[in-house]
Amino acid sequence: MKISSKGRVGYLKTRSFSFNKRKQGVDVLSNLKGGTVSKVFEIVEPYAKELGLDIWDIRYLKEGASYFLRIFIDKPEGITIDDCENLSRAIDEPLDEADPIKEAYFLEVSSPGLGRELLKPEHFERYIGEKIKAKLYKSIDGQKELGGILVDYEKGNVIIECNSKRTVLEKGDYSKINLDDFDF
Repeated sequence: MKISSKGRVGYLKTRSFSFNKRKQGVDVLSNLKGGTVSKVFEIVEPYAKELGLDIWDIRYLKEGASYFLRIFIDKPEGITIDDCENLSRAIDEPLDEADPIKEAYFLEVSSPGLGRELLKPEHFERYIGEKIKAKLYKSIDGQKELGGILVDYEKGNVIIECNSKRTVLEKGDYSKINLDDFDF
């Protein structure tokens, strides 16, 4: 079981395979584009739907010497540790059978947490009217971060309002956008 200090609830399960199959120097990003995440999504999504969960994001990455398959889930009323555990248990055997990942990896199932990253059009559309924070590639008015209210999302453009001023950000203008929901 894993509970992160980043406001996430999660369940951690160690997955192990034969290390003689492990490839040295595997480029995980090419695996993402090459279909690993798509294959995992196809396997996991029916089980998530059956449990009343949405797949927020799936990431397969290498950190140090270890590989991680991270599945972020959500539902309108929020995620519990039981949701994470139930999905992890439900997908255990199907992932073993399909074997979409050849390396040994850690499977983590968790919520996207507070301050979740908005990635897909449906994420942006769901949070119109909410506070967000964008990390920019180039500064705007001397700032590399821009915060405000998400006014609209249209054809990949994000419209943020801050101090009665609207700014349109194209996808190439920002590295990431997160909810800014840390008001306690």
